[in-house]
Amino acid sequence: MAEFTLPKNSQIQQGRHWPAQGAKQPRTFKVYRWNPDDGMKPRVDTYEVDMATCGPMVLDALIKIKNEIDPTLTFRRSCREGICGSCAMNIDGTNTLACTKAIDDCAKADVPIYPLPHMDVVKDLVPDLTHFYAQYASIKPWIRTQTPAPTDRERLQSPTDRKKLDGLYECILCACCSTSCPSYWWNGERYLGPAILLQAYRWIVDSRDEDTGARLDDLEDPFKLYRCHTIMNCTRTCPKGLNPAQAIAETKKLMLERRAL
Repeated sequence: MAEFTLPKNSQIQQGRHWPAQGAKQPRTFKVYRWNPDDGMKPRVDTYEVDMATCGPMVLDALIKIKNEIDPTLTFRRSCREGICGSCAMNIDGTNTLACTKAIDDCAKADVPIYPLPHMDVVKDLVPDLTHFYAQYASIKPWIRTQTPAPTDRERLQSPTDRKKLDGLYECILCACCSTSCPSYWWNGERYLGPAILLQAYRWIVDSRDEDTGARLDDLEDPFKLYRCHTIMNCTRTCPKGLNPAQAIAETKKLMLERRAL
């Protein structure tokens, strides 16, 4: 389990306590709060939620808190199916998706909920992902070809080559892995981090892509790729069960093979 590191605007204070009204099965949630517009320091607010009238996931509890207790609470969410990655946050000490994290699986009696660690916070549980997405754009995540496209069909791929993408294409860019990585915490301006490097490898091994050399050239940098120290936090925390550390290792292997030619 990755050790949680506070967001950059830390110095958290204890905030308000919101008791459940007529609750029959109360569960307590301690939620990080920070509003850049009110001039106050970050705090933790405590909410009691009646689980008898709440869905099973942490996102259900957050939605219930916002709808019924405190409408000022701010967080991202969209699909509620573990597909979009919008509701990534640190829950019970682990980076994960609120929509797929069952409340019953939270070990702490008072469930702590924080934004993804070591990122600037926009408000409450919303991290600023601007730099993360810019890094994703930098790897040019699309098929890059040199030959003309076939006129009568798609660019075909054998089942064997297609299978090489398993464990890579499923990444939803939730940033759980990158924000659990100490190397990314300290070198995030230059190190691409596990999520982006997994995405980069996904295109490197795609048999339809014809720009492998240029892609490897772009990663040939002391910081972009080689700040990974195989701590494995990224693999342990991925809510989709992917292995970014392996993708990084395979990319390094391709670098070595290329040098040996």
